[in-house]
Amino acid sequence: MADDVLFEFLHMEMVSHIYKDQASRGEMDKDRATCVSTLEGMGFRVGQGLIERFTKDSPSFKDDLDVMKFICKDFWINVFRKQIDNLRTNHQGTYVLQDNKFALLTQFSNGKQYLEEAPKYLAYSCGLVRGALSNLGMDCVVTAEVSLMPSCKFQVVIQKI
Repeated sequence: MADDVLFEFLHMEMVSHIYKDQASRGEMDKDRATCVSTLEGMGFRVGQGLIERFTKDSPSFKDDLDVMKFICKDFWINVFRKQIDNLRTNHQGTYVLQDNKFALLTQFSNGKQYLEEAPKYLAYSCGLVRGALSNLGMDCVVTAEVSLMPSCKFQVVIQKI
């Protein structure tokens, strides 16, 4: 329990620090994209490292769906202490992972007043997922969407080469 709170505080401080650092430089237009990119890059590197540890003793995966099931169960449990609530796919390389009580958004009010602020707190998590999938050999684009707090949908689009 204490670990979860520490991770949540660290995450909030990372986001706050990166946004304040960019705001002090001026240029508000470029700020948002730069901040999101920085947070996503940090998450990417951490996701790569975590997936190496989590898969060290597991057998290889059969296909993309097998990898996504691993992300939704084992990876998500190790990082956020719960499974993804729903996994959907179109069987053409697009997956939607839904978390109805996303750990990094539960500290916010459940009203609509913080919906505009929510995306900046999801960039790091998108990077975590993208980094984990990258290390498993899947090049992808991960985006997140919040329509009702603290529920969150992550869309993973696998890039076919």
